[in-house]
Amino acid sequence: MSGGSTPDRGYVPRSEAEAVAVQEELRPLVDLVGPGPAAPATVAGLDVAYAESGDLLAAAVTVLDARTLAVVDSAVSVGRPSFGYVPGLFAFRELPALLAALDTLTTSPDLLVCDGHGVAHPRRFGLACHLGVVTGLPAIGVGKTPLVGEWDPPAAERGAWSALRDGGEVVGRVLRTRDGVKPVFVSVGHRMSLDNATAQVLALTPRYRLPETTRTADRLCRDALAGVTRSNLDESGGRALGGSIDGDRRA
Repeated sequence: MSGGSTPDRGYVPRSEAEAVAVQEELRPLVDLVGPGPAAPATVAGLDVAYAESGDLLAAAVTVLDARTLAVVDSAVSVGRPSFGYVPGLFAFRELPALLAALDTLTTSPDLLVCDGHGVAHPRRFGLACHLGVVTGLPAIGVGKTPLVGEWDPPAAERGAWSALRDGGEVVGRVLRTRDGVKPVFVSVGHRMSLDNATAQVLALTPRYRLPETTRTADRLCRDALAGVTRSNLDESGGRALGGSIDGDRRA
């Protein structure tokens, strides 16, 4: 799969200030109108798992048939985090590994669904925005917990939503994907409308709270990380781990 043409693709800043400057520079490139694919053929899920030490990660991409939700392609990249642990700058920590995984796919997905946020971000440029801009692909963010904003609880039935607002601006939706279950936080990443993003998340959650894209990518990166770290951990008397650090607030 070919990547985007923006000059910072995979770029690793040297400081927090430089990272913020990159976000500010790229933010105007985000397309918040879309409308994006109404009936995508394939949808990709992206997730990252960390070792407990925080110095090793596995970035996974799974591509699903949008009609059957079966996995038709997948890729994983294991390596070191490329940036420090700084809230609001997670994209720089994970982007190179995610791009490496995307580049090894044999199927180019019609939509990226990130385990994190898009414009529901302090600088309106979360992981879903960054990935969308540098790849040129439509992208949305689906977070388990919010990074910014205030909201009223949506009604209890599946499909109900309320606006996620930050500083008086609508930055996403708080969406109920299962009756009576905690909602998820949906925001636009790139080349999508918020209405379409909401519709796509509902299509990807026929049985569970989280999209099937997130569930399959989470499983893949956890398994990959456990496989890489198991021998070293066994030798040191440790235990294999695959969870992500602060994954609910990835942005």
